[in-house]
Amino acid sequence: MKKNGFALGIVALLLAAPAIAQEVPQATAPAYNCDFEPACEVAPGIYGKMASPVTSKFNLSIGGFVKMDYAYNSVNLGSAVPAIATLQTMPKNSSVAGHQDQSIFTARQSRFWLKAAGPTFLGAKTSAIMEADFYGTGAGSNESPLLRLRLANGTLDWAKTQVLVGQGYDIFGPAIASTIDFGSGNKTGSPNNPRVSQIRVTQKVNLSADNALRLVLGVQNPVQDSNAQSGTSSDSWGAKPNVAGQAMLISKSLGVAPGYYGLPMNSLTAGFFGLYGNHDLGGNSKSVDSWGYGFYSFVPLLSSKDGKSRAMTASFEGQAYMAANMSVVGATAGTVVGPAGDKTAAKGYGLFGQVIFYPVQELGITAGYGRRNAYNYTSYSGISNFEKYNANLYLNIAYDLNAAMRIAVEYQNLKTRYGNVTNGTGILAGLSDTGTANVGRFAAFYFF
Repeated sequence: MKKNGFALGIVALLLAAPAIAQEVPQATAPAYNCDFEPACEVAPGIYGKMASPVTSKFNLSIGGFVKMDYAYNSVNLGSAVPAIATLQTMPKNSSVAGHQDQSIFTARQSRFWLKAAGPTFLGAKTSAIMEADFYGTGAGSNESPLLRLRLANGTLDWAKTQVLVGQGYDIFGPAIASTIDFGSGNKTGSPNNPRVSQIRVTQKVNLSADNALRLVLGVQNPVQDSNAQSGTSSDSWGAKPNVAGQAMLISKSLGVAPGYYGLPMNSLTAGFFGLYGNHDLGGNSKSVDSWGYGFYSFVPLLSSKDGKSRAMTASFEGQAYMAANMSVVGATAGTVVGPAGDKTAAKGYGLFGQVIFYPVQELGITAGYGRRNAYNYTSYSGISNFEKYNANLYLNIAYDLNAAMRIAVEYQNLKTRYGNVTNGTGILAGLSDTGTANVGRFAAFYFF
């Protein structure tokens, strides 16, 4: 009887299998085709329905991109940051390097990230991100890159409040130039490239159905401290944490338009940002302040028809700032000026603006200009070959082959003007007061 009952049970399960299968949701092919038409999704790197979270302890997503750069530089910019003409120090026109050209391939800007979505805490969603690229310090060869941490932070997100702890983008200077090169204009008016350890709070304040304030306040690692916590420099004893903030008006009144790399769709944004810090100098009669303040704006010139499509959209992004002792982040050309024992902060200002235009979903055209200028040239007395200004004029065109692949070309004109010119050594040899580079670049991306 037991055997007969077991057999009848097996038969019943087999007969029920088709009905059970019908109740289980079946994977179906998407109604769109991304092989040749990326317009089915918003942009490369933004996959929508194509995303499939991976489960670890919490929900985990993996992403990033592979990027190959080829750059032709009309001067020899060295190998510190291969294929990236970021005005590390521009060779004088009269130097040997100023008469050499350069061709470099590199894939070191490729990067990947992990995003985790964890349990709630006191009503807040919790999440974390880790991102890395291959520009680790000490890797002088393109063939032997080293991993470098970019982002590593966790967040608590309530409806109107976010708390971020870890390494994130510097709060000072929100604008990021949408260049194909790795520099993103950080030495020429858009210095928000450093990622620094920080604790920040972001608060949204609704003003109306279409308008809100975004307030940001945080404390950051004092990267302008010239001893870099190494204990080997005699000119600095240490710094207090920097305090930085933003106050931005966000408005839906003009719709949305593409931002950086054409990936985000941003609303009208305008407001102020600032930073303050302080540190001691060995042998100096007083401590030195580090500070900066500025104005930022993002304006949809031609808004998206549905909030997603980039076809016939355009945007303007710009900022202006004044800063002191912030050379590490690229906001000023130097750290301190003045005679021994009475040094003060080196001051400078920056201007930046760019326009992004998408005539069709797949094709993006970006043009921009940035300039970082030293303030009060006379304060640089005794400093040979100091940088009066750096300027970057650029134009790039990017085309999306499908939802993952993008190709792009770019032209840049880079210029540095020097003061207190002397016949130095290396790339600063000669009495020319100018360094100029013309750069052509091709890049291929694969977003995943």
